[in-house]
Amino acid sequence: MSKIRVLVGTKKGAFILTADGKRRNWKVSGPHFAGWEIYHVKGSMAEPDRIYASQTSGWFGQIIQRSDDGGKTWNTPGSSPEELKGPEGMPKGESNKFSYAGKVGTHKWYDGTQHPWEFKRVWHIEPSLTDPDTAYAGVEDAAIFKTTDGGKTWKELAGLREAKGHLWQPGAGGMAVHTILLDPKNPKRIYIAISAGGCFRTDDGGKTWKPITRGLKSPYELPDPDAEVGHCVHRITLHPSRPDVLFMQKHWDVLRTDNAGEQWQEVSGNLPSDFGFPIDVHAHEPETIFVVPIKSDSEHYPPDGKLRVYRSRTGGNEWEPLTKGLPQKDCYVNVLRDAMAVDSLEPCGVYFGTTGGQVYGSANGGNSWNPIVRDLPAVLSVEVQVLP
Repeated sequence: MSKIRVLVGTKKGAFILTADGKRRNWKVSGPHFAGWEIYHVKGSMAEPDRIYASQTSGWFGQIIQRSDDGGKTWNTPGSSPEELKGPEGMPKGESNKFSYAGKVGTHKWYDGTQHPWEFKRVWHIEPSLTDPDTAYAGVEDAAIFKTTDGGKTWKELAGLREAKGHLWQPGAGGMAVHTILLDPKNPKRIYIAISAGGCFRTDDGGKTWKPITRGLKSPYELPDPDAEVGHCVHRITLHPSRPDVLFMQKHWDVLRTDNAGEQWQEVSGNLPSDFGFPIDVHAHEPETIFVVPIKSDSEHYPPDGKLRVYRSRTGGNEWEPLTKGLPQKDCYVNVLRDAMAVDSLEPCGVYFGTTGGQVYGSANGGNSWNPIVRDLPAVLSVEVQVLP
């Protein structure tokens, strides 16, 4: 029977939740890297026991951690333990050497006199679909890096910043490459989203990029209705069987494209609010999508204090609330952009974490929910692995 591993990044460490294929009797491991912000934890599809984690501290900097045994032990690729020891044994933030537009240095700081971007943290790690040593990292301020040696060294795909990067502006949470999608049918095609830069696509493995924002409307942020960049995209997602069809949760509006981003159309339909952060696609039903609306860009909590996941079985426009097992009174948590994921079991499992520290799971495509764990630190990311 298959097993499930849910990887959870939080404000104060990482947690690993495991269960059998029935998705009951969960075991909790953690906190790993206690006290550190773990912005994102994600496992490799090519080697399930290979896991990457983005470990961040305002004092000690940014470190990419790697596990090769499913999270039992961790190491910092490219550095010895002696090199990492700072005050009281804490890491110094001098690992994972990054080459930033031709300049080599540590990932903590960059010389602002040479480059207008300062690297603050890694928001998102996206392992290759086929090679466990290859992965991509989206960082703040907005840039994308690639490693081919398991995280020891990272090279910027600098062509992204040539896509009108001088016009990008930070959103309320900063200016970060927070979403990276790899096309399973075309290894040279990658989609990324930036808050608040927009949505971009490369068709040559990252050498050149183009904005894919036609149809997006941001009247409050962008007076030019035809602006290609500057849209505050919160999250994009796709189904592996149809990589040209993408769904987007934007700063106001839920949208879809059927032609790899060449044209978007709004599918917010009857949602109680079209503002939110996460969006994901059912593992077996490419037209079934999930969002978690929140009240507004200033009130980051569910409408009416009721935590509801909304599901559309028609690719948008027609939505139904999923509430069974979720608090429907006095609930004022948020669900962040990387804090929702689905598994590939049958029926499809759906998982999300909240800023209140709860991780909920559904083993029936969202029809009902159960808390897997409560009282964690605020959840920043949720990813899922199905193991043999």
